[in-house]
Amino acid sequence: MNASALWRPPAPLLLASASATRRDLLTGAGLPVETAPARIDERALEAEGGDISPVELARRLARAKAQEVAARHPGRVVIGADQVLECEGRVFHKPADLAAAHDHLTRLQGRSHALHSAVAILRDGRAEAFVEQDFVETARLTMRPLDAAAIDTYLRLAGAAVTTSVGAYQLEGLGIHLFERVEGDHSTILGLPLTPLLGRLRGLGLLAF
Repeated sequence: MNASALWRPPAPLLLASASATRRDLLTGAGLPVETAPARIDERALEAEGGDISPVELARRLARAKAQEVAARHPGRVVIGADQVLECEGRVFHKPADLAAAHDHLTRLQGRSHALHSAVAILRDGRAEAFVEQDFVETARLTMRPLDAAAIDTYLRLAGAAVTTSVGAYQLEGLGIHLFERVEGDHSTILGLPLTPLLGRLRGLGLLAF
């Protein structure tokens, strides 16, 4: 499919992320995409937020990413996205190494957790350019009980790739073996809720149909 026939703006959609998974979701849906990772300090923004909910934290980070990139690229339609993992009131970040990943999985095993995936759509860095410019979708996953040996085996097989996701797993790969129940849209789990995003782009007149 000719992506330019579907996407109405003259320039491709600009994704404020280096995530290959998010880029592939958009290109798979027939959209022309360029990437420009946001230059923000996520942990500093989180600290400034005070006592906000994990849902609002995801929204704040997605908007900050979109705003930073949109300010550097006038006239472009920019998508910012972020995902926050919440388990029993605690927010998890990407593990720094395999030891941290082991700790993550030890805390998540046998429990349910939520993945809050937020998206912000901006142009020229001005949120008022669009209506309903940001949203959050949530998926809920229940990890099966795992002992230390099972976690060790998983990490040995999955390798350093586990450090690229907040939960130390990729559901589209070996991470699926960790779960007994998954509730939610697959693209939300991957970090970019695609169906509601396309609906908003369509509502903003950015898609041909």
